[in-house]
Order: sequence, then structure tokens, then C-alpha cells
Amino acid sequence: MPVEIPFRRKLEFEYGKVVSVAPGIRRVVANNPSPFTFHGTGTYILGTGKVAVIDPGPDDDQHIQAILQGLGDESISHILITHTHMDHSPGARPLQAICGAPTYAYGPHGAGKIEQGVQVEEGGDMDFVPDHLVRDGDIIAGGDWSVECVYTPGHTSNHMCFQLREQRALFTGDHVMGWSTSIISPPDGDMAAYMDSLHRLLERDDDTYWPTHGPEISEPRALVRAFIEHRREREQQILDCVAGGTQLISQMVPLMYRDTPEFMYPAAARSVLAAVEYLVSIQALQAEEGGVASMGARYRLP
Repeated sequence: MPVEIPFRRKLEFEYGKVVSVAPGIRRVVANNPSPFTFHGTGTYILGTGKVAVIDPGPDDDQHIQAILQGLGDESISHILITHTHMDHSPGARPLQAICGAPTYAYGPHGAGKIEQGVQVEEGGDMDFVPDHLVRDGDIIAGGDWSVECVYTPGHTSNHMCFQLREQRALFTGDHVMGWSTSIISPPDGDMAAYMDSLHRLLERDDDTYWPTHGPEISEPRALVRAFIEHRREREQQILDCVAGGTQLISQMVPLMYRDTPEFMYPAAARSVLAAVEYLVSIQALQAEEGGVASMGARYRLP
């Protein structure tokens, strides 16, 4: 039977309204709903007085003004970025222009892959360059809050989660969401790195996850385990497809994603490619055209 993922999709919110969702945590949702953002980007505010903002969202004046108006006389001292997709980091520029707070992130778009000598195609926020680079285990502290940086590459190579240490609450960006699985799109997306990052979360003591899209996750380990099992199930589906004579990713997707609308097939194909790359790397699968995994390659079992 297929893996049952304990999704959480119920979210009560009002666009543009800053709401307290837990002690020391506030959220305001941007009005940018889509099949990839759910209801929209959830920007988080940590602490009181001098606060941190996580993922200012898209370059949207109404959303930026909603953040500022919701803070009133409080000030922003830090802007934290989980990763550089267009629904997460572009809002940092207009927000910073008003409040002057520095930005903190792993690096520009594709930073993790560039370090490995892999050139990343455009597709993210190519203009974002953080004021401060952060690495796994770094601690960033403000007035009445502090966060630990948790490096979780996979969805993107520069993906960073942030744990509010006072609440053991992990802000997971797009790495783990309650409403959907994450799209892993090569070359910046990397399935092996994503799986390693999921396993790493199982070793942590976080009580609650706060994704950038959708509601909080109150039983995080159960969801992470289900995501790991789901990806292993997808790998087996790929191997079964190839064993049955289906050699192209474009032919695998309709078989593997029968319950997914067709307009989502291109995104699904990117995640299948990521899984195929991993299977080729561990020699569970072979690519016929030069041995290199690609969207148009044909695949066979070893």
C-alpha cells in the first residue's frame, strides 16, 4: 500500500494581518497563493521589541507594509532567509531599504552547488546576496530571542532552517511542509542531499516545525519518517517502470502521478529526475546516453 503521509492543510489566517501563533512567534501571510505556495508565503516575526523576520516573501509592497504596520513601534534587527526562491527572499530588498536590518543566509542562489563546482541555472532570486553568511550550528541572537542555524540542502543547495531555541521551534522553509511534499529540481535541487537532510532532522529535538507555507507541524518526526518512506517508494516506482519497459521520465510521470493534475507534471518530472540521478549515482539504474542522467535519457536496470 502507498505510504500514508499525515498532511496538515488547515490554516486559519487573514492576508496582511500579523497574528501571534505561539509564544515569541508571529506570522503574516502574503497574498501570493499558487500550486507551489499553497495559501501564500508565511513570513515569521521572532521576539518582541527588536525582532527578527524570517522569509520576507515576494517583492510585494502590500506584504512589506503589512509586516511593518503589524510591528508598530517595534524594529527589525535581523532578516533571515531560508533560501532564494522567488516567494521567499525578494522581499528582503524593499524591507531592508526601509528598516536597514542586515540579511542572514547560507549564500546566494546556488551557493551550495557552486561550492561543489556545479553551475546552477537561473530560476531563483539571482540578485540576492546576504550581508552575513551563516553556516550549520551558527547562533544568531537578538533582544529576547536566539536561533540556531540548521543547514538542510536538497530543495535548494542554500537551504537553511532556523530553530528558535527558546521554543525549540524549527522554521523549516520548504524543506518540510505539512501541506505538500517538496519539489526537488536539479541541478540546484539534489535528492541525496535532501534525504540526508531529512534523516538529520530525525536526530534533533525540535518540538514543532513552522514551514513557510501552511500550518505548523506538531508531530514532526512522524511526518519526516513518512516523507523518507514516500521518497523510497518513488524510487521503487521508477525501478518498476524501467523493469516494465518504461524508459523515459516523460513516460514515467503519468504512471507515477496518477492522482496529480497534468499541469503539475513538469514539476513532478523534475523530482523524478532528481530521484533518477540518485539511483544512477548508486548504480541502481543506468542511463543509456553517455551514462549521464538527464530528462531525455533512456534508462535501464544494471
